[in-house]
Amino acid sequence: LALSLMSRGGNPMKVYARWRPINKYDGEGGEFARKTSDTSPASVSVSLPDCITWTSRPAFDTVFDPNDDNVRTYTTIVSPTIPEVLQGGSCTFFAYGHSGSGKTHTIIGYDNDNDCGMGLCIAAARHLYDEIRVLNEKGVGPRLSLGFSLFELRKDVAFDLLNGHTKCHIREGPDQKVHIRGQTETLEGGKVRVQPIVKRPCWTFDAFKQELIQALSHRSVGSSSIHDQSSRTHAVLELEIISDALVHARDELVDRQSELVPVGKRATDISIEEQTKGVIRTPEGGWAPNPEYQIDQERIDAAEAVKAEFEARVTAAEEKVNTLLHSPDSPALGGRMVFVDLAGAEYHQEKGAEVQMPKQTPQERQEGRQINTDLLALKEVIRAWSTKQARVPFRSSPLTMVLRDHFEDPNCSAAMIVTVSPAREQYAATLNSLKYASLVGDI
Repeated sequence: LALSLMSRGGNPMKVYARWRPINKYDGEGGEFARKTSDTSPASVSVSLPDCITWTSRPAFDTVFDPNDDNVRTYTTIVSPTIPEVLQGGSCTFFAYGHSGSGKTHTIIGYDNDNDCGMGLCIAAARHLYDEIRVLNEKGVGPRLSLGFSLFELRKDVAFDLLNGHTKCHIREGPDQKVHIRGQTETLEGGKVRVQPIVKRPCWTFDAFKQELIQALSHRSVGSSSIHDQSSRTHAVLELEIISDALVHARDELVDRQSELVPVGKRATDISIEEQTKGVIRTPEGGWAPNPEYQIDQERIDAAEAVKAEFEARVTAAEEKVNTLLHSPDSPALGGRMVFVDLAGAEYHQEKGAEVQMPKQTPQERQEGRQINTDLLALKEVIRAWSTKQARVPFRSSPLTMVLRDHFEDPNCSAAMIVTVSPAREQYAATLNSLKYASLVGDI
């Protein structure tokens, strides 16, 4: 199923259903009964023998059958958003569903040298490179290309797959934006830099594909309630249209921020030192001015003046980045596509079920609970965002925190691809996925 959330003010949501084909891992139980209505939007009905038929709400714009490949999926869902990205917009695509339903097959692909097996993210990159080449040949504005970042979320920690699986922390800064930061480095001259997540520029499609496939090989897998090679993390891939000037401006901003850290710390230390010397303990245990010490306000002001100078340099660097991103000479610059391959949704096996689930460790069971928490939080964020509620609960989970920037972009659109399996042994998991999509799609 794919839920398309257009820009917040506008078009009704669209839901697309995509059934994957039966494969060798599905056992010998065969397929359960399913039916799609002829209405628009359509309903999907599923049932097992001797069971009540469940019918979704009329929320599905199109139903892709198992014979539909990634080409049709891309053409229907992703390709129409390319013009929006080329105007500097932001589009986010989620793949949702239970483990083994085809999420990674859809987003990442399984044969990226063949159009039919090419994942949506790689097909989108190829499409963007083709469009960027046309823009560059016109010779108007800076030379453009694509950059990308790739990280995975496991519980409340991010791991940078472009930087040796480096552990990163998710923090909300004083600017009310969420930042993903790695290790702290001490540089020459006392500079202190918190390593940002890597954003790698790739000037050709072949270079991008090679870098992406290599980075994806570091993604974590483990046992889920469906099989023992499930993606146990949420993978987040961001494609962005960049230029040399934008890359250099962002590097300069990181340098200015690194220079500010020791200067700001020194100003704070001096202020605390002077204020501490300026008071003494009273016999009653309180504090009183120290008659033997005069606070050196000039020393404090001098340190604050230096700090203000370095803060101004950071502000100037930020303005330079923003000026480039909003330049009328290159409206495509900063356009983004984000692909989120969500970890396999977990469900509890019903009593008396015949299917033997893979054995999970306590850690994997805990991860499963966190995955379900993240997916529930994502649904609530989508509902609040699409209905323009005053408060959107981004802080409900690390997943929704890192996506906050994309949802708050006024030029943002989003789509959710919820994949489902027709295998009888996975009926319960498929039914849960259909219910999830029905709830979100009925907003």
